Amino acid sequence: MQGFTRRDGVLYCEGVNAEVLARAAGTPTYVYSAGVIRDRDTRLTASLKAAPHRVHYSLKANSCRGILEVLRTAGSGVDVVSGGELFRALRAGFKGEDILFGGVGKQAHELREAILAGVKLINVESEAELRMISQLAGELGRTATVGMRINPEVDVQNAHAYIATGEKGHKFGIPIGEAEAVGKVAIGLPHITLAALDMHVGSQLHSFEAYRAGTARLVELSLKLRTLGAPIRYLDSGGGLPVPYDDESEPDLNAYGAIVTAAANALGAELLVEPGRFFVAASGVLLTRVLYRKASGEKTYLICDAGMTELLRPSHYDAYHKIDAVAPRSGRIVADVVGPVCETGDFLALDREMPDVHPGDVLAVHTAGAYGYVMSSHYNARPRVSEVMVDGARWAVVTERETYEDLVRLEAATPLWRNA
Repeated sequence: MQGFTRRDGVLYCEGVNAEVLARAAGTPTYVYSAGVIRDRDTRLTASLKAAPHRVHYSLKANSCRGILEVLRTAGSGVDVVSGGELFRALRAGFKGEDILFGGVGKQAHELREAILAGVKLINVESEAELRMISQLAGELGRTATVGMRINPEVDVQNAHAYIATGEKGHKFGIPIGEAEAVGKVAIGLPHITLAALDMHVGSQLHSFEAYRAGTARLVELSLKLRTLGAPIRYLDSGGGLPVPYDDESEPDLNAYGAIVTAAANALGAELLVEPGRFFVAASGVLLTRVLYRKASGEKTYLICDAGMTELLRPSHYDAYHKIDAVAPRSGRIVADVVGPVCETGDFLALDREMPDVHPGDVLAVHTAGAYGYVMSSHYNARPRVSEVMVDGARWAVVTERETYEDLVRLEAATPLWRNA
């Protein structure tokens, strides 16, 4: 499904004119297409039909309540990586059995919260974490169901070093060479059930070979641990499906599905997958208004009301996002599209050919639904923007725009001083 199309040259999100949204909700604002999210869930689920499976959407891509409501209604589970994300998932109506809890540095209070919520799996990243979970579960009178996140140490081919996580030496997971020994520890600990092995080799994977190699290692290790007494019933292949930001092709879901379902069937286990970006990146645009247009040296600058505080990816990852005008404009220019933040690194695009826009025009920054709002900040004391969900011909603000008061709400005007 194409959530964003043009009618008489004007950009629409599903059945709603983006100009109308910019006027009504203000700018900057994120706009999401519910139809795109549902379509991607349907297509991914169909590609996994050869094995028992459950899709768990990864909140770190976008934890907006409106998006979680769409996916929960569609039948998705979720994957969380913090106590805050667990709180958001539960508040959105997900039950413990719908939730996987991952993350490399879980704190004791977060693990207690996960155990009390009865999450489906806590995906453990070290022997020390296993021992802490066993202790906490015993104190709470519970048994925690865990998976072990394994670093399969495979070759990862993707667009940026910061989003590769499954190569040798990365901080994530238990190194494959230590995994059997750590698995034996898990089997021997009280208050723990080792029910899964998990991996996440990276994001925006250019090749599915990392899935093939990684899941093969998980299957081999799972079979060994079963002989030692581990009741392993899940194979978690993680996330990482790519999305096109420019002229790249959409991933071949059938090829992907064939690899991960074959591994699950070889083990006789339920397959778990953790897509994030794949579901929401193409569902969202960032609408921003041009404030000023100026020349400096030989450059033309379009200064907008959105910048690195709203969308960090261009500055942080050197990421490309297509940018165009919401309303049709004749002529073309080459310009730097920048924000109002006091940083040279505050840009959305550099030396970009684009429509000949002027102050007051609204721009759409495409494929911005993943790692946009969730990575936004208050730098320069800028309130965070609103989020809008579109579903057919209707739309709603699902996250209100922050106010100046929100910036100082937690500050103590008169601190309560204590003696040492």
